[in-house]
Amino acid sequence: MMKKLLFIFLGCTLFFIPSARSQSASERVIFFDDFNTGTLNRTYWNVVGPSMWVNNEQQAYIDSDQTIHFMSASDVSGAENGVLALNLRFQEGFTTPKGRKADFVSGRINSKNKFDFTYGRAEARIKLPDAEGVWPAWWLLGNDSWPDTGEIDIMEYVGEKDWVGVALHGPGYSGETPLVNKYFFQGSEDVTGWHVYAVEWSENQIDFLVDGRVTYRVTRPMVENYGPWRFDSAKYLILNLAVGGAYPYKTNGVETPYNGLPQKTVDQIKQGNVAMYVDWVRVTQTRTP
Repeated sequence: MMKKLLFIFLGCTLFFIPSARSQSASERVIFFDDFNTGTLNRTYWNVVGPSMWVNNEQQAYIDSDQTIHFMSASDVSGAENGVLALNLRFQEGFTTPKGRKADFVSGRINSKNKFDFTYGRAEARIKLPDAEGVWPAWWLLGNDSWPDTGEIDIMEYVGEKDWVGVALHGPGYSGETPLVNKYFFQGSEDVTGWHVYAVEWSENQIDFLVDGRVTYRVTRPMVENYGPWRFDSAKYLILNLAVGGAYPYKTNGVETPYNGLPQKTVDQIKQGNVAMYVDWVRVTQTRTP
């Protein structure tokens, strides 16, 4: 097991709490990033490189300002703070160190070995693109081998803008997990607006929330119908923007020009307007006496 590193952020965090949810006096902030500095804080985050490839995704991840970009609040309508933009770019024939060819590059960051936690509330304010076949995600992963380590998918989106998905993965319930749910937005809302996607994780229960509303609940007995509970050890944070691959294909059935990715979205990417925007990320825990 990797050593758990805990950051308690002081200064502005104590005085500025994002307006989406009021903080209880019984809570303490143990991680907060509002992306206001204009650069990635690499004491909090790692950047994943092109050797990472799973699920037949059609992009390669690169460490570049092209794909991991920062914007001011005034540049993105409705933003409260500086904004992290994970951008999809068309880069035909990009070759990874392992020789894989990819026509798209994108961004993925995580807090592995820099921040992890056991139990608490993890939340992020996110705005997503209207683009079929994209696959952005906000999730938690344990430090040991998958799926034994446990995975909590707080938000996944594959391009049908009226819903997002959540899931748990572990031994006996990984891949096509039975512990999965969709949240359908109400009225005129959809993923292209700003929303706070959160998980409340405790010893025997995991609640998924959108804008403060519980949308799905998983309990220890539910999990143990399929395999052992793997949610009693530390998990780290991940934000990424993938495109195409297994989940989009399972949803849209598109095979060409790319697996899970239709031509109209390729055209959008070529125009440079497909991005996942993140306003802030925060993790809180209940104070102990």
